[in-house]
Amino acid sequence: MALISQDEVEHAARLLRAGKLVALPTETVYGLGANALDPQAVARIFAVKGRPGTNPLIVHVASIEMAKSLVTNWPDVAEQLAQKFWPGPLTLVLPTTAELISPMVTAGLSSVGLRMPAHAAALALIRAAGVPLAAPSANRFTQLSPTTADHVRRGLGSDVDYVVDGGACQVGIESTVLSLVDSEPVLLRPGVVSRRELETVIGPVTTTAAPGLGAHPSPGMHPRHYSPRTPFLLTTSGKLPPQGRGVYLQYQHPPGREDVPVRQMPLSAADYAAALYRELHVADAENYAWIAVDLPPQSHQWEAVHDRLRRAASKG
Repeated sequence: MALISQDEVEHAARLLRAGKLVALPTETVYGLGANALDPQAVARIFAVKGRPGTNPLIVHVASIEMAKSLVTNWPDVAEQLAQKFWPGPLTLVLPTTAELISPMVTAGLSSVGLRMPAHAAALALIRAAGVPLAAPSANRFTQLSPTTADHVRRGLGSDVDYVVDGGACQVGIESTVLSLVDSEPVLLRPGVVSRRELETVIGPVTTTAAPGLGAHPSPGMHPRHYSPRTPFLLTTSGKLPPQGRGVYLQYQHPPGREDVPVRQMPLSAADYAAALYRELHVADAENYAWIAVDLPPQSHQWEAVHDRLRRAASKG
C-alpha cells in the first residue's frame, strides 16, 4: 500500500470541504469522493459519472458514531455487524431522513447506505475533512471500476479535482450491501463479505428481487455494470468466437482456439475478485475484438464474482 503524507491528506480534505471531487483509495475500489452533506458537490458526482439520479450513493464514515449521526435508527443488528465487519467491505442500508442527508445522496429514498472503509488513507481523509464522504466508484457509469489511481486518471481525466494514490486496491470488487430497513435483513449486492458470513452473525438473510422503475435500493443493481469497453462474453466450455483477435481469461477449461492469448485467473474466489478488474483493465487497453471469461464454479463463495461477471456481460 502506498504511503500518503499528512500534507496530502490535509490538501485533499481542504478540497473536499470546498466542494471539490477527490478520488480516494479504499480496500474495494477507488471512490469518487465528495462531501456527503454538500448537495452541490454530490451533484457533481452524478454529472461526472453520468450516473442516473435513481442510483443512490454509498456514504463513507470514519466511525460508528459518524454513521449513527446519519440515520434515524441504529438497531442491535447494525451494531453487531459493524463490530464484526467494520472497517471493511460491508455497506449497511439504514433508515434516514432528508434532514440528516440530502435526498440527492439517497435517490429520494428514506434510507442510506453506510460503510467504514478498511483503508488507512480513506479513514485519515474522512477524519481530516470532518464530514462523511459520498464515494461511488471513480469511473463513468456502467464502466469498469478502478482499482488503481492510474485507472481513475485514464477514466475521468480532469473531471476529478485530485487523486489520492493509495496503491492497488486489495479486495478489488465493490462492497457487500445489506439492507436493515425492514424486519428481515436483505442482501442487495453480494461482495466478499459473503451471505454465509453474515448469517453466522445475524441469522437468515434474504435476497431482493431485481429493481423495477424508480430509485434502486442500492448501487450496483443496474443490469449492465462493471463493463469493459471491449465486447465481453462468458463461456463454460472454452468455446470462443471463431474470428477476431481476442483474449481468454481462463479458470479451468482450455480455450477452444490455439491462437488466442490466455491469462490464467486465480483459483480462489478472493484472489480472483482481487485480480478481476485489473485483468479487465489490461485487456481493455490492448484493443482486442473481444474478451472471453471461463466461468468459475457456482458456489456460495463465488456469488459476488458471478454477479460482477453477469452484469459486465449484460447488454441491458
